[in-house]
Amino acid sequence: MSEVSAQLQARTLSPRQLVWLRFKRHRLAMASGYFLLFIYTVAAFCEFVSPYGTAWRNVQAINAPPMRVRFVDAQGQFHLRPFVYGYDMQVDDETWVREYTENSQKRYPIYFVARGESYQLWNLFAAERHLFTTGEQGYIHLFGTDQLGRDLFSRVLYGARVSLSIGILGVLLTLFLGVLLGGLAGYVGGLLDRAVQRAIEVLQSLPALPLWMALSAALPVSWSSLGVYFGITIILSLLGWPALARQVRGKFLSLREEDFVVSARMLGASKMRVIFKHMLPSFNSHLIATATLAVPGMILGETALSFLGIGLRPPVVSWGVLMQQAQNYQAIVLTPWLLIPGLFVVLTVMAFNLLGDGVRDAVDPYSTGGQS
Repeated sequence: MSEVSAQLQARTLSPRQLVWLRFKRHRLAMASGYFLLFIYTVAAFCEFVSPYGTAWRNVQAINAPPMRVRFVDAQGQFHLRPFVYGYDMQVDDETWVREYTENSQKRYPIYFVARGESYQLWNLFAAERHLFTTGEQGYIHLFGTDQLGRDLFSRVLYGARVSLSIGILGVLLTLFLGVLLGGLAGYVGGLLDRAVQRAIEVLQSLPALPLWMALSAALPVSWSSLGVYFGITIILSLLGWPALARQVRGKFLSLREEDFVVSARMLGASKMRVIFKHMLPSFNSHLIATATLAVPGMILGETALSFLGIGLRPPVVSWGVLMQQAQNYQAIVLTPWLLIPGLFVVLTVMAFNLLGDGVRDAVDPYSTGGQS
């Protein structure tokens, strides 16, 4: 398409269509968006995708390595249905370490959308179908097992639901606080503006991680898993709103004397209506980009707190809780597959950062030197 044709097409597109057109040109952001859509979908249906529940144990395979899915058996024969080989376990007489070897006589076919362990989908619907399973006579552990014989693949998927939902809920609460306090400070000004500014300066002057640790440690031990979940979410949100509030305040200071804001005020609109109905929509795109870039910080915050043992606690399963098992050198050397949850954290955070960069470039094409 020639440059003249592109300019003529751009004149006929709405602002949203222009943003989408620029975003589609950012290939890394598009790929990251598809990856995040996939992992959020898997997390939403983790009961169905996982072959086992979080508490299911295989006492025959404790600290067992990941299994390899095969189509060709030990005799060289090809099978249309994939399968895995079961393990034989023996303990080393000198090191007392469990050693596992594949037994070609234990061939477990993999069945898709088959009956397995019963579960409650979203705690609402009883079901028994799983995306894949080996039936009652076999077992499958794609990511290996932990020190209690629990399937790490299933626990990673269940942990994805918790860690990813904390990122979304935390950012939504951060957006609400940042827009509300920053908007009121910039629009009303005066004493309220000075109070919000001082609160922002105090919070931004405190080191984030020690403050997270102190507030998380203050959560009562008697709280339920759900209470701790919401407590961690609120803590991360309370410490994340100052930067956004300062941006919103600066934007509102420049907008409050615009004609459309003055007209709304003259017609008797309330402060909240002027802020949320007239001023806020003028930079919604900037808020979307900011929220996308803020989600990784929330995920990393939960992961760090849970990894240190002061965030979410078992029986809740999150990526940070799963990584507690890999805190010592011996566990990393003997069972390196326990680091797999950390790989998912890295991939998800990287995808959110790339997606946020793409959204920011699409919203404001002059914010960076170009697009990928």
